[in-house]
Amino acid sequence: MNYLSVENIAKAYGERVLFEDVSFGINKDQKIAFVAKNGSGKTSILNIITGKDSPDKGQVITRKDIKVAFLSQEPDLQSELTIEESIFASDNETLKVIERYEKALENPEDEEAYQKAFEQMELLNAWDFETQYKQILFKLKLEDLKLKVKNLSGGQKKRLALAIILINRPDLLILDEPTNHLDLEMIEWLENYFAKENITLFMVTHDRYFLERVCNEIVELDNGKIYQYKGNYSYYLNKKEERLAAEQASVDKAKNLYVKELDWMRRQPKARTTKSKSRQDDFYVIKEKAHQRRHEHQVELEINMERMGSKIVELHNLHKTFQDKVILKGFNYNFNKGERIGIIGKNGTGKSTFLNIITQTIQPDSGKVVVGETIKIGYYTQSGINPKPNQKVIDIIKEFGEYIPLSKGRLLSAGQLLERFLFDRKKQHDYVEKLSGGELKRLYLCTVLIQNPNFLILDEPTNDLDIVTLNVLENFLLDYPGCLLVVSHDRYFMDKIVDHLFVFRGEGEVEDFPGNYSDFRIYEDSIEPVKDDAPKEKNSWKEKTVKAGLTFNEQKEFSKLEREIKDFEEKKAKIEQQFSDGLVADKDIESKSIELQKIIEGLESKEERWFELSAKMEE
Repeated sequence: MNYLSVENIAKAYGERVLFEDVSFGINKDQKIAFVAKNGSGKTSILNIITGKDSPDKGQVITRKDIKVAFLSQEPDLQSELTIEESIFASDNETLKVIERYEKALENPEDEEAYQKAFEQMELLNAWDFETQYKQILFKLKLEDLKLKVKNLSGGQKKRLALAIILINRPDLLILDEPTNHLDLEMIEWLENYFAKENITLFMVTHDRYFLERVCNEIVELDNGKIYQYKGNYSYYLNKKEERLAAEQASVDKAKNLYVKELDWMRRQPKARTTKSKSRQDDFYVIKEKAHQRRHEHQVELEINMERMGSKIVELHNLHKTFQDKVILKGFNYNFNKGERIGIIGKNGTGKSTFLNIITQTIQPDSGKVVVGETIKIGYYTQSGINPKPNQKVIDIIKEFGEYIPLSKGRLLSAGQLLERFLFDRKKQHDYVEKLSGGELKRLYLCTVLIQNPNFLILDEPTNDLDIVTLNVLENFLLDYPGCLLVVSHDRYFMDKIVDHLFVFRGEGEVEDFPGNYSDFRIYEDSIEPVKDDAPKEKNSWKEKTVKAGLTFNEQKEFSKLEREIKDFEEKKAKIEQQFSDGLVADKDIESKSIELQKIIEGLESKEERWFELSAKMEE
């Protein structure tokens, strides 16, 4: 079943043509990744598909009876709403029922409202839906539902927008960089969620492990043309290599023919017959094909950076605390020449703070950082650059350096470095305000690299970079001879360029792990028991929530029992409090006592059944 069709769309900004005659479709249950270089029109196509923009020509046809949701990089949320209110602010009937039930729980004295809400939950079978949406919030670390949107960080807003979309379960989900602002644990959970759910996806992402494990089709926009590959990322890489090889063979053949035809053209007399005119026309077709150029650059540099002395960077007994949150607790480390260290850990454990301490932007509470006299630090931060109005790309980079010295007395100029990072000569003279978000990140990387540091620190360098640029950056870093310290949530990137890890566990604990990210995951899985994914309740009767060993109906019964036990406990506590406070009239003592006894018997019965199912889970 076709959900959406893109038919012969085109888009240009002035004389700059992004794409022409682009066509493709999205069908039910497809999980499509959309791949293209930064600045080639990815965002424009997403905006056209979602109705935020219109094409210069062509059309997008969406099936009328489907729900489409779009996760943009800048979520559109109402600042005065809380997290909970933002979730319930939708047309989803099941969510409305859950909202009424949650409110009824907050006002237990209104038994009529509670009973009505309970019956609606039963009628729509909303219990499982409630469990699922609470698990989504738990996994995305959105547990304080009373927080207002205006008080959330950029990452929290992105996670809230993602949670709202996942909870509402649209027919077609369009995502723009869904893994940005997620820590590694969240990314792996989302990866598993999308891989197992019957959901139709169309996404832009640079996370290549995500592409590999989730997507079953790749749509690539390359030099204004669409290429489709029915497989995952590995399949795409193989088939693209075959396509490029075939294109290159065709170009080489055309070049040989072009040389012969050029010689013929030079020897032709001015008067030409109809036959020679036809051959002339063919010549120009061949010439155009022979002069095709692929703007993909492989970085193969021998950088002649400043000599590093015996002392690199030494960290002595570092302690740091922010508002009762312990970041570092007696951390010691001496960097050696050529080390390549990756930093991983959950959001909020202090990874960026650690980098700022090393660069002495932030001072530790105690301990000291000693930087060797020969060390020149290059620091790529998440904040990016702030260009002046009317600055050109080439002017920005020349503010930081004119060239990088290479071996044998050669130089890599600022313009040549920009070319290697996919800014052609024409693009170098564009105004910076015309650049896309990804292109700005790429330019910022160049401003750091042109300074020729021998100790390079990168804080989330892969965010907003396309796959082509990531390959260029990885090749550059593989050739880079200095020390490298990287914070990144890109597992593929980390596996490719780092030798060992600093693992930020939280509460000031930092573990030095000898291996890359995949080595670390294998190690963690081998020593850790299966973790419970659901949020824990304080009630002693529900310490276990893993439902392994239960049938589907028993799992439903188990979830329902948890809610019923909670309701019984609340009712029991309410009546006992009334007796304790002397609020029960003499004439009502007998009836209230009978009611309390029935509640206690019901509670004991439900708890007994809960323990039976709990025991079965352990078998």
